[in-house]
Amino acid sequence: MKKRIGSYPRVRVEGGGRGVVSQAGGVLLVETVRKAGLDRAISTALTPLRRPRAVHDPGKILLDVALAVALGDDCLADVGMLRAEPAVFGPVASDPTVSRLIDTLASAGPKALAAIRSARAEVRDHLWKLAGPPAPNANGQVIVDLDGVLVLAHSDKQDAAATWKKTYGHHPLLGFVDHGRGGTGEPVAGLLRPGNAGSNTATDHITTAQLALAQLPKRFRRGRSTLIRTDSAGGTHEFVSWLAQRGRWLSYSVGMTIIDAIHQAVLKVPASVWTPAVEPDGEIRDGAWVAEFDGDVLKGWPKGMRLIVRKERPHPGAQLRITDVDGLRLTAFATNTTGVPIAALELRHRQRARAEDRIRAARATGLRNLPLHETAQNQIWLEIVQLALDLLAWLPMLALIGKTRRWEPRRLRLRLFSAAAQLVTTARRRHLRFARHWPWTDVITDALARLEALPNPG
Repeated sequence: MKKRIGSYPRVRVEGGGRGVVSQAGGVLLVETVRKAGLDRAISTALTPLRRPRAVHDPGKILLDVALAVALGDDCLADVGMLRAEPAVFGPVASDPTVSRLIDTLASAGPKALAAIRSARAEVRDHLWKLAGPPAPNANGQVIVDLDGVLVLAHSDKQDAAATWKKTYGHHPLLGFVDHGRGGTGEPVAGLLRPGNAGSNTATDHITTAQLALAQLPKRFRRGRSTLIRTDSAGGTHEFVSWLAQRGRWLSYSVGMTIIDAIHQAVLKVPASVWTPAVEPDGEIRDGAWVAEFDGDVLKGWPKGMRLIVRKERPHPGAQLRITDVDGLRLTAFATNTTGVPIAALELRHRQRARAEDRIRAARATGLRNLPLHETAQNQIWLEIVQLALDLLAWLPMLALIGKTRRWEPRRLRLRLFSAAAQLVTTARRRHLRFARHWPWTDVITDALARLEALPNPG
């Protein structure tokens, strides 16, 4: 009888290995930066902030932190992971140098933020043209989702406050471009706010929408080809009026609170008026109906606004609210889109739930907490998080296909970025050889081949 030694094979461990690169899959992000021209754009934008005789380029330092965050790190010191692999990530600044740059950018305030955002917008325009059909504007329309997120603070940081969920921290407002069912999404706005900031503050929604529009190609910064979607926090007179303002004419689809006037109007509508809701595949959504309302419920709202209400059987275990009717959950939204069946408009608005996926990805990419103390510093951190999320959205858009294009950051890290490789130097060229037995080696090498085939930025 053999003696058992456990469920796992026993291996002897020693240091001193050579020619092995950990996190070698991070080369996918490095190639994305290179093909997008993001390194040049950020470097040029931050040149005025470079100190005389500085060894490290501030743009490279900022991108190194963003790369570290994209790989799963959540503080400035974690950039040391990149520093340990110069063959892939090049020379990386020391921790004190990184901290000094963050302080410099924070001291520059709006000037630094404007420089970083301008570079991102320039690269985004170029990248959407480069991507072709997978780009989010390929069908001539761009959808921007605005949503708030609570970021907990476990120490007394500037502007941290009690939140509406009785937690403590900050309440930033974010904007994401929706890539549709076949992709993920990319961040286009990040407004850092105190924890006690209101969910339905119209001024903050307007500011966030302005930041988001500035990130889009010029032809999408106004006009009906750009759709702004929000939950009921955006359903305020001031914000809807701003969206519909003459000269802007943006499309919108914003959630609305079920007030008493809407509730009473629903009670008066006969069953024959309600239209079955639909699923993305065109099938009827079981137990859900939609109807459009006009008349007194639209008084005081901008001209051209349409109010659509959905009633649906609640999910098992869900508690009904006082505004629900006959055991059916009521939700409402407003839009100015015409010429489209109301069931299709309701489906489009329901797909705003994908913003929750984007927020989950942001939490897993540096937004689990704000690691710095001052608000100005944490606003820079929020820009770094957006840079990291940009890379995690641009890589699938340019180089991944099928189901892999919908992989969220955690899966990308576990399957692609964490892959180790052997570093081989031949004929003065460096090669990374990924393990043949790794199940996703083909995904990595195919993606790198697609990136290599793209033209270099001019």
